[in-house]
This record gives sequence, structure tokens and C-alpha cells, in this order.
Amino acid sequence: MPRSAFRADAAAYRSAPDPGAIGETALFECKQSRADFLKDAQPWHAAAELLASLQQRRRRMESLLAIHRPHLRRGETLFPEFDALDGGEADHASYRRLLREIRRCQAAAGEKSKFERMAFYRYANALYLVAPDDIVDESEIPPGWGWLVGDGSGELRVARRPARHETPPAQRLALLEKIAAAAARDSLL
Repeated sequence: MPRSAFRADAAAYRSAPDPGAIGETALFECKQSRADFLKDAQPWHAAAELLASLQQRRRRMESLLAIHRPHLRRGETLFPEFDALDGGEADHASYRRLLREIRRCQAAAGEKSKFERMAFYRYANALYLVAPDDIVDESEIPPGWGWLVGDGSGELRVARRPARHETPPAQRLALLEKIAAAAARDSLL
């Protein structure tokens, strides 16, 4: 399991019926507003495709800037045509706008695709979105995720069952250790 900047709102572990076997794990992501849901529901692959096209545009623009503004070359190689461009010095509005768009897209590809990444890397055997039905429609629930809906009395009902993710035992054990470490840290406060 790759290291991740994502933090689940809640995690659970259920012991295996066989002694010595590693049990099942579940992660829960709780959302209270539509904006909070949409922030983590960006499609990872779509953002990555857009990022690739933006990077291609950046390379094209830098090659044109190198021709039309040779003073932006760094002068670090024997042949000027192989010099890197010092884009930070470029006073070019379109280039700066493109760099801002690339940074925004990188954030979307990395930080705003929490649901898709957690499912892709199979962080747990079951993944649940916990959200009221007035902020998310069932068609928007990410693939492989279950959906728990509150009924107003504090009880949760399963509106959609999650797909079972085959997660390696070592990964489940690592999640159990993180749950235990968090519980120990919280109990010491």
C-alpha cells in the first residue's frame, strides 16, 4: 500500500473466525455537506489525462518562449538549444496562467480524488461513504463504495452495500496497527 496523505474519518476491524488469521477491515468517510463530498470525489484518471495535455502545452509554449525570448535560457549547456528555460522569469501572462492550471490540476489529481484512490489501492476490504441522502445522489457514489445514510435518530442504514476489495493480509494488519496506535494515542490524552 503506498503512503497516502488521505486520512479516513473512521476505521474498523473485525476479527477472523480462525485463530491466527487476519480479519476484515473497513474505512468510513463521513460527509456533512455537498461541497465536502465533491472536494474528494474528483475523478483521478480524468485529472491525470488533463494534466498530461497541459504538460504537453507547457513544453510547446516553453519551446516557443526559448525561440522568442532567448534571454530566458539558463545557459547551463554547451549548446543553447539544449538549455532549460527559466520560466520563473518569463513575463508572459498565458504561460503563468498555464502554470497555475497545471498546479490546480496536480492538486485535483492528487488531493481531490480521495474516493477513487482509496478504492484503487484497496486500503480496506470495505469502503463506506457516510452521508445524508440530501447531499449526494446514489448515482454519484464512487464505484466499489457502500453508502450509509442516517435516518435522523442517530441510526445508520445501509443504502448501498460496498464491493469487497481483496486486500492483502499484510495491508489489513498494517491498518489494524494504525487503528490500535490511534486508539492508544487518544486514550493517553
